[in-house]
Amino acid sequence: MGSPKTIGTLVLDRLHQLGVRHIFGIPGDYVLRLFKLIEHSPIKQVNMTREDAAGFAADAYARINGIGACCVTYCVGGLNVVNAIACAYAERSPVVLLSGSPGFAERMQHPLLHHMVRDFHTQREVFERVTVAAVVLDDPTTAERDLDCALAALARQKRPIYLEIPRDMVDVPVVMSAPPRPNHEPVTNAAALAEAIAEVRSMLASAERPLVLAGAEVARFRLQHDLEQLVERMNVPVASTLLGKSVFREDHPLYIGIYSGLVGRDEVQQFVNEADCLVMLGTILTDIEDIGAHTARLAEGRAIHATVDSVTIKHHSYNQVRMEDFIRALAAAPLTAFPARPLPPPSAVLQATPAPEEPVTLRGLMAHLDHLLTEKMVVIADVGESMFASADLHVRKGFEFLSPAYYASMGFAVPAAVGAEFADPSVRPIVVVGDGAFQMTGTELSTCLRYGLAPIVIVLNNRGYGTEREMLDGPFNDVHEWRYEKVCELLAGGIGTRVATHGELVHALGAALADRHQPHVLNVIIDPTDRSPAMVRIARRLGTRIANKG
Repeated sequence: MGSPKTIGTLVLDRLHQLGVRHIFGIPGDYVLRLFKLIEHSPIKQVNMTREDAAGFAADAYARINGIGACCVTYCVGGLNVVNAIACAYAERSPVVLLSGSPGFAERMQHPLLHHMVRDFHTQREVFERVTVAAVVLDDPTTAERDLDCALAALARQKRPIYLEIPRDMVDVPVVMSAPPRPNHEPVTNAAALAEAIAEVRSMLASAERPLVLAGAEVARFRLQHDLEQLVERMNVPVASTLLGKSVFREDHPLYIGIYSGLVGRDEVQQFVNEADCLVMLGTILTDIEDIGAHTARLAEGRAIHATVDSVTIKHHSYNQVRMEDFIRALAAAPLTAFPARPLPPPSAVLQATPAPEEPVTLRGLMAHLDHLLTEKMVVIADVGESMFASADLHVRKGFEFLSPAYYASMGFAVPAAVGAEFADPSVRPIVVVGDGAFQMTGTELSTCLRYGLAPIVIVLNNRGYGTEREMLDGPFNDVHEWRYEKVCELLAGGIGTRVATHGELVHALGAALADRHQPHVLNVIIDPTDRSPAMVRIARRLGTRIANKG
């Protein structure tokens, strides 16, 4: 017989069974024993430079892989990763946060231990607010049951969980003295599901201009194939929310673009608003999305809205129907097939290619990048102009666009590239990041070099916070300018290039794509007054709202 399973090995075994192959984190004394167990497990430890960056990497890993994990020490590590875990909670990314903590014996001997804040429960209490389960695995007789309940909550809600292991409990053998808790996970009521599908069929039978609006939850529950099957069988157009960008293949003939009250193109907004039956699947409605058609269609009884939290058809709520079962049943149901109709044209490209000596513009950059994208690339956009400018890109592979489009935390993109490349080594991360966000977490290029990763990092160097400048300008929006291409010299690896003209951009991107063996950093010099088409749309719409309220 093998050695008895301990609390530490139990956790790692469960995570490996669920698909975790990498854990991102930073060591500390309260978690060193757990790190040693990881070293001897099938899971690879990936050391980052900051705990919050480890959280962002685990988040991106989870969005692609289906589950991610992060391991940090007590309080100074754990409380530094709160922001990243909050992002994962807000945007439904299933991340497991492992934390060490002081052992019980030392708590008795030294009540004022280092790293502690207020009392020994403070860190767990903080994470109770940004996770769906926060447990301390300190009892060998209940550890397995508590762990499995937490993992079940993560799987059901696709949101983070917090697992704390006191360091003197890591090697304690697990004892199953209590029977397992019964499974109280909600189960879809078959009769309610049949009634919901029948109501959808009745709605569609009288519709002429139906449209599907797809959101991020479709991808979180791995329902992209069901969505594509549903759309193709019905022959209906599909748009996505900004947070759900690329959940449906953007080169598909039925895809019309992003529908968002702030970011979407006018022709897409109008087309969606004219739909007489709006089928919203997995959409997380935020102020950035600002989906006015949602409220109007619900009030008129012409909307179907299915999320993890509820399934609503017309004015009826089907509380006993899970979203994933509803979407799968829709994909299999004999629904009406609609005749083809004219769709909005694709987003406009440059009328003419800029001359090589012309300065780089956001429009020229995105048009050229759009031309280069393939199925072997994942686009990772930080917030602000990076995200807004990237919104009009046509991602060629299903759900290969990552951005914190709802929580909107700066500093996401570079560490997310680490998680994305570990989750799927077949894809090349294309990172679009502003200079301000790069100064926050760009040090994760060191992690890329350490582990042989090769992202292409495009730094939009406009010497400040462009989005904030658009809202209210002032010197507080300025950023000290770095020579971003020189960071590769500091890190002793990678290729850095300063890009000021369109010709230099074309050459630098071509060289980066041809070199799959190391990171490339492009310091792209952008005029501080340059704005992407999406940012122009945002400014115009916000201005109109302010004027109408005045």
